[in-house]
Parts: sequence; structure tokens; C-alpha cells
Amino acid sequence: MEGSGRSVEEIFEDFRGRRGSIIKALTTDVADFYNQCDPEKENLCLYGLPNGQWEVNLPVEEVPPELPEPVLGINFARDGMQEKDWLSLVAVHSDSWLLALAFYFGARFGFDKGDRRRLFNMMNDLPTIFEVVTGTAKKQVKEKSSVSNNSGSKSKSSSKVRAPEAQGRQSKALQPKDEDEEVEELDEDEHGETLCGACGDATDDFWICCDICQRWFHGKCVKITPARAAHIKDYKCPSCSSNKRAR
Repeated sequence: MEGSGRSVEEIFEDFRGRRGSIIKALTTDVADFYNQCDPEKENLCLYGLPNGQWEVNLPVEEVPPELPEPVLGINFARDGMQEKDWLSLVAVHSDSWLLALAFYFGARFGFDKGDRRRLFNMMNDLPTIFEVVTGTAKKQVKEKSSVSNNSGSKSKSSSKVRAPEAQGRQSKALQPKDEDEEVEELDEDEHGETLCGACGDATDDFWICCDICQRWFHGKCVKITPARAAHIKDYKCPSCSSNKRAR
């Protein structure tokens, strides 16, 4: 982010990249993240990088730091609370850090009131890391899947993954609606979009639902194809699989 004259869109892309990195650490890479947060080590921070990578590291030594720093000592709380509560704590502090970082760049690059408002609105359109990690949007996801089930989930895709009712078990895919389902779609919009449990975004890609936590994931985010999903009896997302191994 060196230089001057950065646009709102560039700062937002930096925000979104770091956000996706942290969501990855707290969901799909949670076992690795947990192991790196050793309470026996010094103060550690979770850094989300714009390139989609994350790292657990010591804070910078310079005072004051060039950029706002994440919360210190996340590793010290790891063994003093339940894992889900600890992950939620890290998530909410990460949300605060990303907001601070974005508005630091906004001030540094001379954003006016209108630019700051636009930047905030763009960030606010995405669910928070806390919402993604804790499954706060789960109710909205269930309501949307219910609408999809009742509509028959007719898809023009050649995928072998069938509609939820045809499978006789938890749905493995969210299918796009046909044009004659406008009434259901209006009801659905009242509850918001389905959010991927890994990246936190909502698209029309292939989806798969975890039979344990009931969260939806893009197939590409958890490396599951429609053909493979058709042969999975009970799907467990990476987070639920790692939690089971930890126990």
C-alpha cells in the first residue's frame, strides 16, 4: 500500500483480501491456526495478508508501528476457554483490526467524508468475520435452503447432485432459481443471502452443506466437486473434522 492517491476500491480490495485470509485461518485452516497459537510462546498476533495468506507472529518491534497492529496475546487465551469461544474472540478482535487498518489508509491517503462513507458501506455489505465464524447467519441460510427445497430446486446444470428432497438427507447444493420462482425469491431476499462459511461471500457457485454445523460452503472453498458430493453420505466441513480429531 505504498504511495499516495489510493482509491476507495483499492483500499476495499486490501480489506477484503485480509478478511478472507483471517476467515481461512479461523475456518478451513483452524487446526493449523490452533497449533501455532502455543500459550507457552510470547505475545502472538493473527495477521491477515492481502494475498489470501495468514500468519501467527510476534508484533512489530517499532513504536509506534507503521500500521495498526492486531490484538496481542491471542495465544494466552487459547487453553483457558472453549475452542469455539476462543475463535469467536479472535474473530471479533480481527474485525476491529481490519476496520482500524482500512480507516488508517483512508486518513493517510486523504479520503474525504464521502469516500470514507463509501468505503465503510462497501465493507459493511460483507458479513463480519465474527458472523462467519460463529454461524450467526445460520438462520438466514436455513431459511434460504427451505425456500430452495420447496421450489423443487430445478437446475439447468449437468451436475449429478440432486435436490435436497431427492437425496433423502441434508442438502448438498443450493440450486439457482428458475424465473417462475419470483415469489419465493422475494421472500428469500428478506432474510439476506447465503454466506459461504469459508470465504464469507455469496455467489451462484456450487454449494455444499456441512451435516454437523449446518453451514454452507462453496465447493471450491472446501475442494468438493458436484460429482464427489453426490457420493458423500454425511459431509463434514474442515472445521468440524478438525474439532472431532482434537477431541
